[in-house]
Amino acid sequence: METINIQGLGYREINERLRKTAAYRLTGCCGERFLGAGMDAGELTIEGVPGNALGAYLNGGSITVYGNAQDAAGDTMNAGEIIVHGSIGDAAGYAMRGGRILVKGDAGYRAGIHMKAYKDKVPVMIIGGRAGSFLGEYQAGGIIIVLALNGGRPVGNFPCTGMHGGKLLLRGCWEDISFPAQVSAQPAEREELEEVRGQLEAFCVAFGYDLSEVLNSPFTSVTPDNGNPYRQMYVMN
Repeated sequence: METINIQGLGYREINERLRKTAAYRLTGCCGERFLGAGMDAGELTIEGVPGNALGAYLNGGSITVYGNAQDAAGDTMNAGEIIVHGSIGDAAGYAMRGGRILVKGDAGYRAGIHMKAYKDKVPVMIIGGRAGSFLGEYQAGGIIIVLALNGGRPVGNFPCTGMHGGKLLLRGCWEDISFPAQVSAQPAEREELEEVRGQLEAFCVAFGYDLSEVLNSPFTSVTPDNGNPYRQMYVMN
């Protein structure tokens, strides 16, 4: 794995160098935008804090951040994986349509906004801590899982506003969270957790958690109501 200290380099120069080999480690990262944007394959390890739009339009390969990440990580990503060993800013996974984002810590506002799925592409985002307000706003597909492993409410205000597809899973029983009338929140069935077991196992392997302890809790499943009027606003029948 080749190591590059990126202090003083522009994102175009950095990304151009990333296309020349399969594995890179970037050091000295402090707010550089668009790192790994459009990457098709390979392995990128980042030490520090990348700037906005980390892994935007990611189409394959893996990006691992040993630190926090800023806003719009995984913007419109199509495939691949982003692993963040810290917290992540606002609008993570914006319009995400494939691949996986794993976050050890918290996520800011509007994580998973406009997330969608198509045929065999089912994007997944797992947040180990808490998510801010408007989680899953206008979600049209894919799966968002919030584990709140450090305790407290897993989400802020107005989760699932405009949600018309996909699924949100919250670790714990959260009947007191105010969801919009157009979604249904109920205890998750065992089959639902089995469907995401492999994804949760990947999260635990990445961050050193015990899968059995993570699953040793009820989960709340949130899905669009069958009579959801939002669906008619966004889907052509």
